[in-house]
This record gives sequence, structure tokens and C-alpha cells, in this order.
Amino acid sequence: VLVEAVNVVLVAVSVVVAVAVAVAVEVAVAVAVVLVSVAVLVAVVVAVVVVVAVVEVVKVVDVVVVAVVAVRVAVVVVVVTVVVVLVVPVLVVAVAVVVVVAVLVDMVLVSEVVVVVVAVEVAVVAVSVA
Repeated sequence: VLVEAVNVVLVAVSVVVAVAVAVAVEVAVAVAVVLVSVAVLVAVVVAVVVVVAVVEVVKVVDVVVVAVVAVRVAVVVVVVTVVVVLVVPVLVVAVAVVVVVAVLVDMVLVSEVVVVVVAVEVAVVAVSVA
């Protein structure tokens, strides 16, 4: 009875921790994506303004060509940044899942059923974050 009670408590704690981690990761990712996107867009706007000013002064390069190149660079930078910002937390969560499962399997007191339940819960959280 005592072992079962410990198992139930461990499952409950793991669910709370998994949900808290999922919420924290989602909020962190959302904030990071917004901040990075705004920073990139501001940088691109400044770059375009500077380039257009130079083009107006020098009259060497066509403004449309400069704008197209600036937009392409901005798109690539934003995509790469967003991918990095989204992939890194997911990888961290995946590593955490592996570590948690390995630790639980090594513990003698925890039954295999609890390990499977916790692994499934953490995997579901990781997928929902992804």
C-alpha cells in the first residue's frame, strides 16, 4: 500500500512539473520569437533606409534591386531565427525526457507502470510544446 501511495504521489508530482515546464517553455518561446522578430524587422528597416539613402546619393544601384535583396535577407534571417528559437527548447525537453525516464528506470521503488505513465506524460508535453 505504501509503495502504491508513493507511486501515485510521484505521478501527480510529475504531471504538475511537466505542465509547469510546458507552460514555461511555451511562454519563453513565444516571447523570444516576438522579441527576435521585432529586432530583425527593425534592423531590416534601418538597413533598407540606409541603403535607399545611399542609393539616392550615389545613384548607382536600382532601389528595387536593393529592396528585393533586403527583403530576401530579412526573410532568411527571420526563418533561421524562428527555427533556432523553436527547435532548441524542444531538444532540451527531449533530453530531459530521456534523463527522467533513465533515472526512474534506475530507481528500484518505482514500478515499471509508473515509469511508462510518466514517460508518456512527458512525451505528450514535449510534443505539445513542439
